[in-house]
Amino acid sequence: MFGVAQLVSAFFASSSAPLVALGSAVIDFTPPGLKDLAISLFGTNDKLALFVSMGAVAVVLAALIGLLARRSAAAASATVLVLAGILGAAVISRSSTGPLDLVPTALGTAAALLVLRWLCSLASRLDPAHSESPDGVARRNFMLGAAGAVVLAAGAAILSTPLFAARNTAQLARKALRLPAAKTTAPAVPPGAQINLAGMPEFVTPNQDFYRIDTALRVPGIDPAQWSLRVHGLVEHEFTMNFQELLSQDLVEHYLTLTCVSNPVGGDLVGNAKWLGYPLREVLARAKPAAGADMVLSTSIDGFSASTPLEALTDERMALLAVGMNGEALPMEHGFPVRMVVPGLYGYVSATKWVVDLEVTRFADKAAYWTTRGWSERGPIKMSSRVDTPQSFATVPAGRVDLGGSAWAQTRGISRVQVSIDGGSWREATLAEEATLDTWRQWSYRWEDAAPGTHAVAVRAYDRSGKLQTEERADPVPDGASGWHRVQFTVE
Repeated sequence: MFGVAQLVSAFFASSSAPLVALGSAVIDFTPPGLKDLAISLFGTNDKLALFVSMGAVAVVLAALIGLLARRSAAAASATVLVLAGILGAAVISRSSTGPLDLVPTALGTAAALLVLRWLCSLASRLDPAHSESPDGVARRNFMLGAAGAVVLAAGAAILSTPLFAARNTAQLARKALRLPAAKTTAPAVPPGAQINLAGMPEFVTPNQDFYRIDTALRVPGIDPAQWSLRVHGLVEHEFTMNFQELLSQDLVEHYLTLTCVSNPVGGDLVGNAKWLGYPLREVLARAKPAAGADMVLSTSIDGFSASTPLEALTDERMALLAVGMNGEALPMEHGFPVRMVVPGLYGYVSATKWVVDLEVTRFADKAAYWTTRGWSERGPIKMSSRVDTPQSFATVPAGRVDLGGSAWAQTRGISRVQVSIDGGSWREATLAEEATLDTWRQWSYRWEDAAPGTHAVAVRAYDRSGKLQTEERADPVPDGASGWHRVQFTVE
């Protein structure tokens, strides 16, 4: 069923594949705590882990249906139809699908029933009471038939990947797209912004290394020629903007560090990039929000939504409708053709990918995807710092040990970083040059007299107002993790 449906889905909406739709439904109904556990265990491989889990469940269900078919072919067929109904409901529940997108599930179900009937026919010949064929021949025919069905299903699923890519007009359009030059270019990154120590991250995160956390199991493919953004709600002027109109505006560049609210203390769900886009304050100025509005509900083509404080999109911070990332069009998995990036807010309330709708509203009237699942509705980023080198449980030679790491407090900037070795007094680290208040800032400290043994280093930061990063430990739920990062390593 899944193999045929996956192959046919290449000709329909991205969420028409029943396994993708079911996985998306599972994500929607999974309790927040369990989602956090999955992210903490698998990180950016959480979607792969979900697909592997669903594949294992599918194999078990197929085996159980096969056992049921030995007793009653009718009952096994009825079970397949029930499962098809569940999968169909999952497909039709996606915001980007319609009735026609049930075709892959229907054809997959028909193929499953035909194969089941064929295998039942082969299996019946194993019973001497119903067949004159020698047991060895009947057994071989059944095993070959079962193996052939598995191979064909796997082949159909594998073939769907290049077929989907070949039919993906969005991918082709992205390759052909030439973004216009920015009206306002970002100042060059200071040479001293990068600390050259082994283990330190690049100041500008390469696109292929940028973290990805979202709810899309299959990356939406939006043809820019078909993209539009609707701006409506509590505004004087509702309007719709298409992609060419967006590109014709005065675009700006800005370096900005994005942070995921699921990032644990010392985690790597944070990245820095140069974004190209149109200021959202200009979009909203055209719409003219009404008095009393305090939130913009942004919605992705896949149904995800984020609740962003209106003031964060209308003040002087560089909140953008982004079309470019690090000098190229947005990668597909990072929101092509258009996404939002907003300084100072966690991504779950601001960084909507594949955005197609902005509704000006009130927090009292509307709730976003993660807010309905127990997360804070506003999500300001907490000041954080981490040790990047040496890594936890690393072994380094005695004598001089170079420590290094990163700190961030978007919109406020970092003014000081301190380290404590083995619980001792706090020592001033050396700060790298600052690019903008919206980017992370690297730091280093040279420990000259490291003696052999097990040691620990802790780090803390201050923002430009002199406020100290909190030591209080907090889990990511409901509004982001906090606490001082500590790393243990061995000197020998």
